[in-house]
Amino acid sequence: MESESSCSDVTHLNEELLLVKIEENLELSSKEDSDIISLRLLDLTDVDDFMEWFGDDNVSKFCSWDTFKSKEDAMSYVADVAIPHPWFRAICLNGKPVGSISVSPFYGTDSCRGELGYVLASKYWGKGIATKAVKMAASAIFVEWPHLERLEAVVDVDNPGSQRVLEKAGFKKEGVLRKYYLLKGKTKDVFMFSLLSTDQQVTYFM
Repeated sequence: MESESSCSDVTHLNEELLLVKIEENLELSSKEDSDIISLRLLDLTDVDDFMEWFGDDNVSKFCSWDTFKSKEDAMSYVADVAIPHPWFRAICLNGKPVGSISVSPFYGTDSCRGELGYVLASKYWGKGIATKAVKMAASAIFVEWPHLERLEAVVDVDNPGSQRVLEKAGFKKEGVLRKYYLLKGKTKDVFMFSLLSTDQQVTYFM
């Protein structure tokens, strides 16, 4: 039979272990909460980080481009496409690029709208980074392009993760566009999402 002092010691030890566990969880939560998500212009010095998502087969699966196989191809893309693009930004986590987001303008009678596109390295999926980046891009583009009234995005019907990103960012799912585009040689159905400059959540983002 254990003595009262022995039982007391075990109880005290368990309490200490519980306190340590709680402190560790709080510390972990604090570190996660302190992660800083930002958007900035890409440059050629980002090419190694750039390869982390453009060289990711999980990312390219639902994209029109094929997985990049070399740093040279990535450098050409950054120099010829990303840098001169009207609105192309790196999605950064604590200063490190982990994805990219862009808004492509339409012209003429369609100039009131723009198309949103975004990619994120698969190791960072499920952390709310893409949703935050989409909100930041939406709030910025409606200010920088005051003529813009509609921001839209098309998402493969077989890509529920990207659909959730847009829904969480306040975009409205408008419907299905059947056989809308070719992906890796196969015609695909897509969901059309939109966000208007007059939508209440846009003001909330700001």
